[in-house]
Amino acid sequence: MKHFLTTLIITATLTFAITTQATPLSQLDITPQKILFGSCSHQDKDMPILKAINNENADLFVFLGDNIYGDTENMQEMADKYQRLGNNTDIKTLRLATPTIAIWDDHDFGENDAGAEYAQKEQSRKLMLDFWQEPKDSPRYTQKHGIYTAYMTGKSDNSVHVILPDLRWNRDTLTTVGKYDYQTKRKVKNMGPYSPNLAKNASMLGETQWQWLETELQKPSKIKIIASSLQLLPEFTGWESWANFPHDRERLFALIKKHQVNGVIIISGDTHWGEMSKVTTDLDYPLWEVTSSGLTEEWKEVSPNIHRVGNFISKVNYGELLIDWQQIDPKITLSLKEVDGKVFNRQVISLSSISPYDKG
Repeated sequence: MKHFLTTLIITATLTFAITTQATPLSQLDITPQKILFGSCSHQDKDMPILKAINNENADLFVFLGDNIYGDTENMQEMADKYQRLGNNTDIKTLRLATPTIAIWDDHDFGENDAGAEYAQKEQSRKLMLDFWQEPKDSPRYTQKHGIYTAYMTGKSDNSVHVILPDLRWNRDTLTTVGKYDYQTKRKVKNMGPYSPNLAKNASMLGETQWQWLETELQKPSKIKIIASSLQLLPEFTGWESWANFPHDRERLFALIKKHQVNGVIIISGDTHWGEMSKVTTDLDYPLWEVTSSGLTEEWKEVSPNIHRVGNFISKVNYGELLIDWQQIDPKITLSLKEVDGKVFNRQVISLSSISPYDKG
């Protein structure tokens, strides 16, 4: 019989209680067949979508950021918000039944659209990792350039590598258009105030993290899931995305080609709408992205996306990645699902279609 284990965590003068012991990550040794994901879960709002998620019996759930809406430099306030999320009955159920892993975005990092300049990131890091029950000896607590991490699951013939970059800790300054241009040119097109930062060394990741990511990309696996807190494939939304740092985006594409990395799929959050994107330019195979946002948050003024496949969903949603390992050529099903678990958008691809490189 499952039970709740109460643990008291103390951060300086800050306290919050972990009221549910999460399913250990060691259970990721199983062959992953169903991976769910989502983002943007406001701790003070109802989350009826979690009932459908809990009915899925997934092998893994990935929280893609904005897992709380902290938006503060007051760390006790941040801790209290994590406490309120943790007290949600359906969050407790999810964490008991399903292994969960997480990366942050701006609101749980600390402030809206914040980057390297955020003053409380060290304290915020500890609160975040404590809440998600990161092992105390994890390098995520101490590494100098963020909380990025990766998990390898399954056996060699059906291995899935989940890579979670940190797009906040080192992120350089955002470039903005003027107020007049935003009001007259951007807002009317449902676009945000940001433009690409074209400085040669401008980056979200920073060089140390890039070296780590390049190493991770070279590790053998059948499928590589890049779990990005921000959209990677869409271009020029004007909101936060990889498109604001085009050298980062181009560098990732170049590394996939350079190291002949098979099986890359992207999952992302942040937007408060859900959609699927596909890019083939400058790549040797189609790169797919499923954006799932949010678990509580909605945004009706959806930005244009020339890479969108199918329609967008501007209601709460979650993402699903199914892998049928029983097929000679494994089938991968990408879905966006509504509050009741009904499929809104679904794309089916074969593993061979995203694995053109002969690895011997």
